[in-house]
Amino acid sequence: MSDAYCTGSSLMPQKRNPDCAELLRGAAGGALGRVVSIMATLKSLPMTYNKDLQDDKRLLFAAIDDASDIVQLSTGLIATMSVDVAAMRADLAPEMLATDLADHLVRLGVPFREAHHIIGSVVKLADDNKTTIDKLSLADLRSIDERFADNVETVFDFDTSVESRNSTGGTSKRAVQQQIENMLVQCKKK
Repeated sequence: MSDAYCTGSSLMPQKRNPDCAELLRGAAGGALGRVVSIMATLKSLPMTYNKDLQDDKRLLFAAIDDASDIVQLSTGLIATMSVDVAAMRADLAPEMLATDLADHLVRLGVPFREAHHIIGSVVKLADDNKTTIDKLSLADLRSIDERFADNVETVFDFDTSVESRNSTGGTSKRAVQQQIENMLVQCKKK
C-alpha cells in the first residue's frame, strides 16, 4: 500500500499500519447500523404517514456522505496499491486448504458435518506432530478416517482450489471476471 494510505507505528518505526483499509472496514459497521435503523423504523409503519419517517433523512444523508468518502478512499487505495504475487504465494499455508480436504471427503459421500469434524482431527494430528496437513501420509489420514482416497494429495494445490470455486461469486478466474463485467455494466447504468 502506498504510504499515503498508511501511517507509521509509534512503537515500531519499520511498521506501516494500513489505516485506510482498517477505517474502510470499520465504516461497514456504521453503514450496517444505519440500514438496521431504517429497517426498524419502516417495519412497523401503518398505512399512513408517520412523523417517525422524518428521522430517515438523517440516516440517508449520512449514508450518502459515507458512501462518497468510501468510494474516494477505496479508489485511491486501489490505484496506488501494488501486489507482490511472489510474497503472497510464499505466505500460503497448507491449512488454508482444510476446506478442500473436507470437500474431498464430501465428494466421496461423507456428509459435510462429519467431514468438518474429521478435518479438525487431521489438523490436530498435524499440529501434534509439528507438521502441516499436506505432509501427513495417506496412512496418517486413514488412521483418522478410512475414506480418504488414494489421490487425496491432489487436494493440496492452491491454484486448483481457487479454480474449483467457479459458481457465481466464486474465486475462479472465470467467476471473478464475470463479477468484474457485471460491476462494469452496473457502473455504466449510473
